[in-house]
Amino acid sequence: MIDLALLHAPSVVDFRKRATLWGPISDLVPSTPVFDMYPIGFATLLGHLQTLGYQARIVNLAARMVRSAHFDPRLAIEALDARAYGIDLHWLPHAHGALEVARLVKESHAKAPVILGGYSASYFHRELITHGCVDYVLRGDSTETPLACLMAHILEGSQPEDVPNLTWKDRAGRIRVNPLTWVPETLDHLTLDYHPVVRSVIRDRDLVGYAPFSHWLEYPIMASLSVKGCTHRCSICGGSAFASRHMSGRARPAYRSPERLAEDVRRLGRMSRAPVFLLGDLRQAGADYARRFLNAVQGFDGTIIVEFFRPVNRAFAEALASALPNFIAEFSPESHDARVREASGKIYTNAQIEETIAACLGVGAKRFDLFFMIGLSQQTPDSALATVGYCRSLLRRFDDGRLIPFTSPLAPFLDPGSMAYENPTRYGYLRHAQTLEDHRQLLLQPTWKHMLSYETRWMNRDELATVTYEAGFRLNRLKREMELISGARAEETESRIQEAQILMAELDRLIATSSTAEMAEALLRLKPRIDRANTSTVCDKQELDVRTGIVPFKLVNLAKIGLGL
Repeated sequence: MIDLALLHAPSVVDFRKRATLWGPISDLVPSTPVFDMYPIGFATLLGHLQTLGYQARIVNLAARMVRSAHFDPRLAIEALDARAYGIDLHWLPHAHGALEVARLVKESHAKAPVILGGYSASYFHRELITHGCVDYVLRGDSTETPLACLMAHILEGSQPEDVPNLTWKDRAGRIRVNPLTWVPETLDHLTLDYHPVVRSVIRDRDLVGYAPFSHWLEYPIMASLSVKGCTHRCSICGGSAFASRHMSGRARPAYRSPERLAEDVRRLGRMSRAPVFLLGDLRQAGADYARRFLNAVQGFDGTIIVEFFRPVNRAFAEALASALPNFIAEFSPESHDARVREASGKIYTNAQIEETIAACLGVGAKRFDLFFMIGLSQQTPDSALATVGYCRSLLRRFDDGRLIPFTSPLAPFLDPGSMAYENPTRYGYLRHAQTLEDHRQLLLQPTWKHMLSYETRWMNRDELATVTYEAGFRLNRLKREMELISGARAEETESRIQEAQILMAELDRLIATSSTAEMAEALLRLKPRIDRANTSTVCDKQELDVRTGIVPFKLVNLAKIGLGL
């Protein structure tokens, strides 16, 4: 028997039996539309517990379900033997799946406690704890120490009255909310590498179950974490300074020391030929922090993806290129329209966007990914579509193939805890979901358009979907014209967009004219077409990938890690 099994659920547990037009909601993240990627916190929780002597493991149920039509999550859960079960509800699209997995756990292991955690669990903790299949909810963005404290109580059979950040039910069934007092000021107490995961894979002989997302075995991108919390107040972000203060009690960000962060990057780089994604803008902690990190990581020759939350000048780009010669830059201005950007909390000019691109490409960045979004405050259909025209001007100026623009919808949900979620009227949003259960029911809708938890003063649901498809169509054609993608890839994407539009129209008609039973029958008939249209809708997901060669892992190094060498 192990002490804790960490389970990651798909967004909807029976997604393989359902016909859902998920659309482009996951086109720009590594996971599939059922969000089969578990949060980086699983790795830090596993590492922290193992250093304290607890036996823990990860089971990515979602990834296993995506990779095998024969994998039965119910049987897999029945086969587990753990003293407690932890389920992440970090991203809100897991609102349905997380609770369904909790229910399955209770059916098979009635006496074992079920623990939920993550951003969304923190926000909805009072609603979550009322469910009979949930015993504990850990709140905040740093639950490694509270979880270890809770595990000690579970193994002892004692009441967890002293566990910080915990919402729980006592033996009399009363709901208790312990104070949110564990808010560490740094990240230096964490094990931020995948070495414990690698050793656990060998111990449990279950590579797929530990995979961070379903196709990670083919594209093993790694992530290193520089910060929890944020200094920025972006209106739609559930990880903003505003949201962090209210959900995690965080008055200021907690940083990994720059030297330890550099060590993390080097360790991750020894495991895989895929990129290391450096989460968080290095400059949030100040110029000295960034300088120290770049000095410490100097000479790392692997591919590393760095993200910018604000424009970059030439001097910083030069320092970045000197330390990390194979860097890829990611920047998300969200709109070319300064009025829209300002409403989102991004106060800078188009000239500064272009200077950032010029600086990074000028010092040799391997690629510059530029992200735009549809569904923002102040954004009209004309403004959203005009972004493609702005991309055209950029690609004519930076025409060597390294600048790659993307667009996607703000979907399916507004982030709980964000300023736009808390003050929708101020930002021009109309919310269709108030509770966790509201969001759970939206996930059962037949299309991503009907799942949307919001509309805006400038675009309703129909317009949001129509504009998303049209912007994707135009940008796809622009990429083909500028030879950023091949003709064959462009034609495939265009075909998927057109098929998705046709299916959306068919489903709209069915919803308007069919009974529940008729709708279910019609959806099953359409399922093969819907499934084909669901991935890489407005762009090919592989556009974000970096070539890794035939063997993406560094097998000798992995063997040494597994043997503890």
